[in-house]
Amino acid sequence: MTTVLLLRHGRTTANAGGVLAGWTPGVQLDETGERQARAVGERLAPVPLAAVVSSPLERCRQTAAAVLAGRDLEPATDDRLGEARYGDWTNRPIKELAKDPLWKVVQQHPSAAVFPGPEGEGLAQTQARAVAAVREWNARLGPDAVWLACSHGDVIKAVLADALGLHLDQFQRIVVDPASVSVVTYTDTRPFVVRMNDTGGDVAPLVPPKKRPRRRRGRDSDAVVGGGAGAGV
Repeated sequence: MTTVLLLRHGRTTANAGGVLAGWTPGVQLDETGERQARAVGERLAPVPLAAVVSSPLERCRQTAAAVLAGRDLEPATDDRLGEARYGDWTNRPIKELAKDPLWKVVQQHPSAAVFPGPEGEGLAQTQARAVAAVREWNARLGPDAVWLACSHGDVIKAVLADALGLHLDQFQRIVVDPASVSVVTYTDTRPFVVRMNDTGGDVAPLVPPKKRPRRRRGRDSDAVVGGGAGAGV
């Protein structure tokens, strides 16, 4: 089983100002975001990570750097984990965008939403590239790896929707706050969504056991009938 920790970057100046930053260069964490990044880095310190892979945007690289502090790991970036390409919506106030007819499509039928302008993409494209990135890193790092992907709210929501087996049109039901951790374990049969939007939970259950007992092939993919006793039991 490969486990990915999906970490959203900390709060930014654009988040605080109600602006859709997109791929605008130079958008960085504000003071609150810096505190959030330090806190999540400290919280995740006990979890051994095989890799830390970040969106190339500054706010994610800043957040990933806090997780990498004290670890003997080189940071990696993957453009496919980058923010949705909002096209002509980029760098505009959210309150202004909420009056655009496309806003209702994004809210009610996001699989059909394609952002305007030559740089815009569809949310379905965003989901496809992000899920492909996660699965390729899973394959690269191997079945026993625990790794972290630092990305953006809509991107993480899209990956979680895929893992939950939800149509993209349902992804607006998912909440991913700044500096939150969501966890998905991928098996041969299905993904298991272990956590969503976790901003302070105990990370001990995410630490893999030192020795794994031999199990029948495919058993790791089985869901526990009745719900089981919980992680770490």
